[in-house]
Amino acid sequence: MTDSWLIKYENQCRLFIEQESIADVAHDIHHIERVVKVAKQLARDESAELAIVVPAAWLHDCFSLPKSHPDRAKASSMAGDKAVKFLTEIGYPEQYYAPIHHAICAHSFSANIDPKTLEAKIVQDADRLDALGAIGIARCMQVSGALGRSLYALEDPFCTQRQPNDVEFTIDHFFKKLFHISATLNTAAARKEGELRESKMRDFLHQLAKEI
Repeated sequence: MTDSWLIKYENQCRLFIEQESIADVAHDIHHIERVVKVAKQLARDESAELAIVVPAAWLHDCFSLPKSHPDRAKASSMAGDKAVKFLTEIGYPEQYYAPIHHAICAHSFSANIDPKTLEAKIVQDADRLDALGAIGIARCMQVSGALGRSLYALEDPFCTQRQPNDVEFTIDHFFKKLFHISATLNTAAARKEGELRESKMRDFLHQLAKEI
C-alpha cells in the first residue's frame, strides 16, 4: 500500500463525511479529523494496518444519533453498514470491509462491543482520547450546553459526598465517565497519552474549585 493509494480514498471519505448531517456539535468534521490524526499515529506506533484504521477512523461517525436518542446504542452498527456501502461504491478493496465494519461498530461506548482486532482497538482508542484533555473539556461543555445542563451543583460541585448526576450537571460527567476512560484504553501508546490528558482535566477542575 502506498501513501498516494490511501490518500485518494481518504479524500473521498472526507468529502462523504462533509456531506453528512451531524447529530451533535461534538461530532463534527473537526472531531473526525482529530480522530483520524490520532488513529494514524497510534497505527504507526503499534504497527497496525493503515488500510483498515484510516477509513474506519474517517467513517466511524458517518451515521450518528444524539446522545439522548433511545437508539443511540445501535448507531455504530448503522455507521458500519453505511461505511461499507460507501466503500463498495468507491471501489475500496473488498478484503478490508469486514475489519473496517468491526472497527466502526466497536468504537462506541454505547454499543459496548469489545474490539477484537488491533485496528479496532486503535480506532476505539483514538475516538476515546478525543474525550480527554483540553479538547475533551471543550466537547463536554458543547454537548452539555446543547442539552441545557447546569455547569455544576451548588452544593458539592465535585461529587465528594454524592453520586455524579451528569443528566443535570456538566462537571458530574467528569466523574461519571471521563475520568474512567484512561483505564479502558487498549494500546500502550494511547494509555500514555490518556494519562497525560486526564491530568490536564484534573488541573482544570482544581482551578475551577478555586474560582467557585
